[in-house]
Amino acid sequence: MTTTMPRTTTAVPLVGDPPARFLDLVAAEWIKVRSLRSTPWVIVLVMLIVIGVAAGRALADYNNFPHYSAIAQREHSFSLGDSFPAEGYMTLMLAAVAVGAIAAVSEYGSGLIRTTTVAVPARGAVVLAKAAVQALLWTVVGAVVAAGSFLVAQTILSGRDAAVSISDPNALRAVVASALLAPVCALIGLGLGVLIRHSATTMVAGTFALLLLPVFFSSRKPLSVAFANSMVRNAWQRLAQIYGTPADAYNGATVAGSWTVFVLWPLVALALALVVVRRRDV
Repeated sequence: MTTTMPRTTTAVPLVGDPPARFLDLVAAEWIKVRSLRSTPWVIVLVMLIVIGVAAGRALADYNNFPHYSAIAQREHSFSLGDSFPAEGYMTLMLAAVAVGAIAAVSEYGSGLIRTTTVAVPARGAVVLAKAAVQALLWTVVGAVVAAGSFLVAQTILSGRDAAVSISDPNALRAVVASALLAPVCALIGLGLGVLIRHSATTMVAGTFALLLLPVFFSSRKPLSVAFANSMVRNAWQRLAQIYGTPADAYNGATVAGSWTVFVLWPLVALALALVVVRRRDV
């Protein structure tokens, strides 16, 4: 009589693809940004505009310098402001907030976000990867623009012995603040894009928050002054010191308070985006 022993089989667990690492997500988001044809054109155009406006402002003061008073020629308080013209850097703010918003809104508009969330269920990690790419990209752009506009303007003004050295504490702070203005605005745009998910509405909201909202707080009342000092544009103007008399021109805004504004705005925008992206359907 033959006895057949039952076979015992060991279940082999199915091994799926490992979860995506954060650096993989960053690389994927960089590919998405790089694949947009408009991004490099926007960056190059913004660089040319900001540096060109700075050169124009410096040339105007160079030509008018002989007609300035002796005190104005000696103090040349206009020199630092020529390197960081408000109209040029407002253009930079608009471009940064727009590109940051497109990084989120384009996926919702095309439906690609569904594929992204299937591949990476951790939606918060995707938002953080987008934020890392935008912060790095616009920090580089901001640094090139700030250094370029400063060097071009001061080189022109050096012909009148009215240039400001980078070793001046105010000049170094102005260059750093102007370089960081771009990533701050890009992260705000990204946060708004995740919150709103509509291109036109996001652009309007970003423009209003960064450029138009400060206009509503132009009075000298304490509450209005407090709101004005909490705006990104006003904080940058204080840090870059584009006016010659900080005590009168900046409504008592402090350097420390202005740096705090630079930190809080993108952090709040990203925090809200992280909360919302986990709760909404795609």
